[in-house]
Amino acid sequence: MFTGIVEELGEIAEIETLRDAARLSIRGGVVTGDAGHGDSISVNGVCLTVVEVQGEVFTADVMKETLDRSSLGALRPGSRVNLERAVRADQRLGGHIVQGHVDGTGVLLAREPGEHWEVVRISLPAALNRYVVEKGSIAVDGVSLTVVGVDDEGFSVSLIPTTLRLTTLGAKRPGDPVNLEVDVIAKHVERLVGAYAPGNGS
Repeated sequence: MFTGIVEELGEIAEIETLRDAARLSIRGGVVTGDAGHGDSISVNGVCLTVVEVQGEVFTADVMKETLDRSSLGALRPGSRVNLERAVRADQRLGGHIVQGHVDGTGVLLAREPGEHWEVVRISLPAALNRYVVEKGSIAVDGVSLTVVGVDDEGFSVSLIPTTLRLTTLGAKRPGDPVNLEVDVIAKHVERLVGAYAPGNGS
């Protein structure tokens, strides 16, 4: 589990393309500081398992389903990525509960600069719209953000200077894809309530 509080901007060092997967080598001095085989690291919001660590570079395998459902397939050597180690039980939950299981991808639609922050609008797949609410939480490329507005086409978030400076969202441009993970609690509530809905046979 993660919190959506990015620890560092990493860099894709190498990509090995396999027949039905890919092997990513990712440079990140902070997250590799105590990383070992089998540890979980969020890469742009996708939970990946560490296969090997060499210095400040760790390697992870990405299966075809993950490449198809996320924006990781668009990465290239030199691409910057948001990195976060899995949260420990004794740490503060600074963002919200993030699993690293991407629900879909959106596209950055527009940026509106302000004096102290920037409002960013992102498209939202129709299947995810019901899980996104104003003032609710959403993970965008692994960054825990608060929704400031939502409609049938997408949602908006406000990015503070720290987020703009320390995550990939500061450099994203209209047309760029982003990974989206909606609040898992909303999905569980829907499932539980649905079991008691009229016509379900219960």
